[in-house]
Amino acid sequence: MNYPISEIHHARLGSSIYALLRDALITGRFKPNDRLRIRELAEQLSTSVTPVRDAILQLAKEQALEMRSPRDIRVPQLSQSQYDEIRLLRLSLEGMAAEQAAQKISADALQQLRANIDQNHTAILANDLSVALRLNSEFHLLLADAAGMPLLRNLIDMLWMRTGPLIAQSYREFSQQMAIGHHEELWQALASRDSDATRTAIQQDILDGNLKMRSFLREDDASAQPS
Repeated sequence: MNYPISEIHHARLGSSIYALLRDALITGRFKPNDRLRIRELAEQLSTSVTPVRDAILQLAKEQALEMRSPRDIRVPQLSQSQYDEIRLLRLSLEGMAAEQAAQKISADALQQLRANIDQNHTAILANDLSVALRLNSEFHLLLADAAGMPLLRNLIDMLWMRTGPLIAQSYREFSQQMAIGHHEELWQALASRDSDATRTAIQQDILDGNLKMRSFLREDDASAQPS
């Protein structure tokens, strides 16, 4: 099996296997319920089995991967209740990061976010979904970086590992406003140092994709109900 990570491997040859797999999850290169095989990944990445196994064990501890058995390792397929919890956490944590970023953001960080938005516009117009997904996740993490709170940034990053595959599933159905419009609004609020408007923009960005993403979720709760 050829996994969709060769491009990441060649572009970031010096990165750890953990970072490669983590990035693949965040950018949606792995889809919900995809099965990962350690030996095949090791062969594709031209490394031994040990660092791949260690990376997968670490990602499983972080609940970014699901180890059903030593030979059955899957990208989690979120239930409705799991997704709802993650959405609530993102609204709170990314909202906090946005407020802090509005107070602290540097001119360089503001320019990085501007460049990200411009590149994402280009990717969307070219219908380049993989690049648009990468830029979308990068935008949210750049915003978290600008908040200057490393622990908060790590928590947001962990939530993105959980939701990246689901966002990738539904992203093609997002309108341009859903995909990039709120990023524009957020940038304007950051440039104005408006904490309230910045928080509102990032929360609306999260909420706008809510119905699209829920349509791809597994109906675990319904199947668990007694007949």
